[in-house]
Amino acid sequence: MSSLGDGVSHAALPLLALTLTRDPMALAVVTAAGTLPWLLFGVLGGALVDRWDRRRTVWVMDAARAVLLAIPAAAAALDVLSIPQLAAVAFLLSLGGLFFDTAATAYLPDLLGRDPALLERANSRLRGAQTAMSGFAGPPAGSALLALGRAVPLLADAVSFLLSALLVRSLPATPRPVPEIRESLLRQARAGASYVFRDRPLLGLALRPAVGNIAFLAVETVLALFAHDRLGIDTYGFGLLLTAEATGGLLGAGIASHLGRRLGTGTALTCTAAVEGLAILGLAAAPNPYVAGLALAVCGAGMGATMVLGPSLRRAIVPAHLMGRVASTSRMLSMGAAPVGAFLGGWLATTYDIRTALYAAAVLLLAMTAVTASMTSNRRVEAALRAAAPAGGQDHQASEDPARESAPELS
Repeated sequence: MSSLGDGVSHAALPLLALTLTRDPMALAVVTAAGTLPWLLFGVLGGALVDRWDRRRTVWVMDAARAVLLAIPAAAAALDVLSIPQLAAVAFLLSLGGLFFDTAATAYLPDLLGRDPALLERANSRLRGAQTAMSGFAGPPAGSALLALGRAVPLLADAVSFLLSALLVRSLPATPRPVPEIRESLLRQARAGASYVFRDRPLLGLALRPAVGNIAFLAVETVLALFAHDRLGIDTYGFGLLLTAEATGGLLGAGIASHLGRRLGTGTALTCTAAVEGLAILGLAAAPNPYVAGLALAVCGAGMGATMVLGPSLRRAIVPAHLMGRVASTSRMLSMGAAPVGAFLGGWLATTYDIRTALYAAAVLLLAMTAVTASMTSNRRVEAALRAAAPAGGQDHQASEDPARESAPELS
């Protein structure tokens, strides 16, 4: 339900922003505002989630975001909506998303256990359902709802958050993490960050979305402008263009497990990253909407597979009591890099050309693929899984002493 609302907003908000300004840098401000909470509060958010009831955190954040969306909806209905308001709402929505995503990531292994194959299947099904709602149903609906009024897509997203909160609240409760009162919040947060930076596979998994988000936010910032000014796509067509990306994402999520078994998780992750870079290169050179749609579909396939394989691997090798902090550190790196991509895309489009921003994004993705390939090789992944296996899925309450907390250097 929440993903359906996300799909509505994903199509409607860039178009809504275009009704207020045509300045790429102003659009970049709105895009960047939605990523700043991860940069400012990412690691601390993970430490808090490791102290809180994870299911309750998930549904409370959804309910809070439903209330928050009433503000821009009212402003749009009264015709007083502005770019600063959109930026402020984007920031607060993302702050709620920080706690939601981190708690949901930590809740899933609690709910299903830590078996790698089970987690991979669960992630594949979740990713497929999310893609179907946010990619297929949401964007065309968002474009159509915007034609009914500027407040309508925002209200639809608010309703989706409310329904999501009610559904999550009905899920089974799991034991709360054992509190470690003797440790300060900052020390616990530092231990989680240290665990990521000392483990080569985890660091590689974190760097991929970090560099990737610079590229993808550069693309996202100018995509609506590119579609309208260079490809001649109208409002409803933009929703269909996003649907093409979701089509590939659904396919990628569906074949991710097969790729992991056939190629090995490490090699599969390298291949999907390369596919993303080549697809954005094709988008930059696209002469018409059909080629652009095909390029986005291929990119979506790479992203869909990556977002099944990467999180599944992380959840299988990270101790349960550190899951929130490790997840938030990884998301902080990825989302903290996103404002750089947003402003890079806006600056390149303003200084040079819209296509220049897309070409730069493709180069970044291909460079990232080459740099991180050895960090998540099959050999390193297999060693990490073997190291995690003796835990047997139990949450050993290890000392927060960094000497003992840090993951071993895997050769």
